[in-house]
Amino acid sequence: MKAGLVTVLVVAATLLPVPTAAAAPSGELSETTRLADRRALVSGDRAFTMGDETGLYPATGWHIRGEMGGFWAPPVKLLDGVWFAVDGSWLGKDVPATRYTRGQGYQRFEYRGGGLSVQRVEYVPAGARVTVIGLTLRADRERDARLVMDAHSELMPAYPWGWTTPNAGINGPDSGSVSDGALVFQDTVGSAVVGSASQPSGHALGPGHRGPQDPAVVCPADGPAPARCDDSAFGKGTGGRLEYSLPLAAGRPATIWFAVAGGNTSGQARAAFGEVLRDPAGGLHRTVSARRSAAASTVVDLPGDRLLERSIEWSKQNLLDSVQEVRNARIRDVDEGKAYPGPVGTVPRMRWLAAGFPDYPWLFATDGEYSAYAAVAAGQFDIVRDHLRALRDVSEMLNNRSGKVVHEVVSTGDVYFGSNTAAGNTDETAKFPSAVALLWRWTGDNAFRDEMYDFTVRNLRYVTGTLDKDGDGWPEGLGNVERQGMGEEKLDSAVYLIRGLLDLADLADSKHDNAVARWAAGKAEDLRRRFEAQWWVTDGAGYAESIDDPANPADDNTPVFQRHWTGITPMEAGPLASAEHGRQALAQRERACYNGEFGTFHTGTGPTSAPAGNPGPSCDPLVSTVGSERAAYSLNTAVMAVAEGNYGRLSAQRRYTTGNARIQLDPAVWETPGAMPEVAPSPDFKANIDRPFHDRSMNLQAWGTYGTLWPVVHQQLGVAPDLGNGRLVVVSQLPDGQDSIAGRDIRVGRGSVDVSVTRDGGVHRTVVESRAVGAALTVGAVLAPGTTVAAVRLDGRPVPYQVVTTTRGSEVRVTSTRASARLEVRTGR
Repeated sequence: MKAGLVTVLVVAATLLPVPTAAAAPSGELSETTRLADRRALVSGDRAFTMGDETGLYPATGWHIRGEMGGFWAPPVKLLDGVWFAVDGSWLGKDVPATRYTRGQGYQRFEYRGGGLSVQRVEYVPAGARVTVIGLTLRADRERDARLVMDAHSELMPAYPWGWTTPNAGINGPDSGSVSDGALVFQDTVGSAVVGSASQPSGHALGPGHRGPQDPAVVCPADGPAPARCDDSAFGKGTGGRLEYSLPLAAGRPATIWFAVAGGNTSGQARAAFGEVLRDPAGGLHRTVSARRSAAASTVVDLPGDRLLERSIEWSKQNLLDSVQEVRNARIRDVDEGKAYPGPVGTVPRMRWLAAGFPDYPWLFATDGEYSAYAAVAAGQFDIVRDHLRALRDVSEMLNNRSGKVVHEVVSTGDVYFGSNTAAGNTDETAKFPSAVALLWRWTGDNAFRDEMYDFTVRNLRYVTGTLDKDGDGWPEGLGNVERQGMGEEKLDSAVYLIRGLLDLADLADSKHDNAVARWAAGKAEDLRRRFEAQWWVTDGAGYAESIDDPANPADDNTPVFQRHWTGITPMEAGPLASAEHGRQALAQRERACYNGEFGTFHTGTGPTSAPAGNPGPSCDPLVSTVGSERAAYSLNTAVMAVAEGNYGRLSAQRRYTTGNARIQLDPAVWETPGAMPEVAPSPDFKANIDRPFHDRSMNLQAWGTYGTLWPVVHQQLGVAPDLGNGRLVVVSQLPDGQDSIAGRDIRVGRGSVDVSVTRDGGVHRTVVESRAVGAALTVGAVLAPGTTVAAVRLDGRPVPYQVVTTTRGSEVRVTSTRASARLEVRTGR
């Protein structure tokens, strides 16, 4: 199998009189402890690199065991790593790493020892399959330093994996040579070139050249393995070395730049190499400036919750870190790794929000549909468009326009799961129209609505037709949780289907497609009318996560209650749950049987008949067929945070926003500073930092940002655009115990909105300033429980108002004739 010719260049440039890497902008987070146990990540849209925080490269990840780290230019891995030595002392081993720092679009390593200090900065330029490395050296005396760079190749596509058919063992051996002062590596998928703008003073070739990780400790393909390996059984790379002589003046910094560049041809790779090394310091400046520009949207001020405020800033960076793109992806159904047919076609461009690094840096429907809510709140509209387009393009090609949305697409174009013949995931197809409607409401982009409309109609025709074989309205197939003992019909699929139908009806109305609007709205109303009676479980004080096999008449759609996190979705989506049941279920889900220190468990605890047992406190008497899974995923916690906000429970919400913020920003908890991980340290999940590098969850998972950005922007500040219908609604709610919150430059359509919310005794003020939004403005506030309206003023004058009852509580709403408004609500008891 060939994944297209790939060429890589690792290039060392001449000394440049540029500022040291230490002269980095603000917006940084640093770590100084256990650096060898922590993963380091720098990512751009066409390349990423992962090692540890000393600048070394332990064998990382498990999809291809030990091969998911190193240097990547998706869809191909380029190198296991590069290593640097000064006068025979390897950075990260002989010269200790003292600090690791993450910034906006870059990372930095600091070393000190033997009369030398070194700073190593890495970044990935936008649109380039290149990682750039700058070394800034400062000596305590004048000296001629001998700099050595080792590079070890591993040209390997992202698929097949370690256990698939075929598996990653088809990876061919790399060969090495020297040409024009450069190292050249080749194998069957392409070539790699390592060289510099100036001639090296020496070079060497050989199977090793891994710096201080030579000879390599090799992880087996599966089974027991050392806690730390340097390569995998699938590795067939080779190595080389380049040497340079560097004159260093006492106390004066000198910077030398390197680049790791990939391309489909040697010409492309050499062009990328030449481009970045013409101005590598300028490239760093441009990369950081672009990140800062994106971060200038959705700037919040949360005096009563500075941790969450900082989390919003880093959540925006996490989303930017997650953007990935490949060209000419060859689409095929690999049937969960059991087949490898020829491609059904090629998608010229796939651009998406990667699910997680290092083992899930590809296109997922589930992850993208949750992350879209965070991305629009951050003003990152374009990546949502691109992600949805990529899902549509792959789904249409693979599934012959059935309307089914694929689940998991590797950067190669291989679809691991999600064809018409696969069992799921039903919830992803049901959610797709909602993601389209979300972007349409925030942008008013009718062209995008029109582009996606036909596909969204077929999404829900497929779910309601093909996936509802017994005709009861509840679709069969997999939802987000795939566990033993679940019934055929899943709660989250049902919930997201109802929301998807309502959103499709809105899209259809805006297009004057009356037939689809009537069908979708009618179908949604029928399911809503029957929802509580079918899914509510009184003894569990919550909703069943599935209902038993409807194909068996004896089952009679029996609810199956297993305490999975998806029981929260009726409160999170819509919300759909009734006010009474929603609050009751949330109060139950707040108890210790469902939560740990950092958020919501995958599966809560209680009496069980499962052989594995169900440790922990029990909140109800219901016996489950499965044991607990006391692992707090950042998604589960995010869903709970959003659900609490939908019911105006902001005091309870803070527990969950804080949980996600802490695993991202608390030095006592994080693995990678500022990166929100997939799973938090939990009773049933040992912290990643204490696990082998080849057996960890993701150190950056985009969907967790749903639990920080959306609660603040949409629920606390209350920004709810409906630009597709020409409206902008801002109904704020101050968290209990806080007197003020604010957000500025919140992107809405082609303009932006500033919102400031304050409370002074019984006076609640909401100030909205919009620019170039072009929509009718409604401004309001959620009343505190037990209060009544004494007076309402808009821009200093008494005005008529509405009091609307929602699941959040009583909302005072006023229509403004201006683009900006100052609302003052006085309350009494």
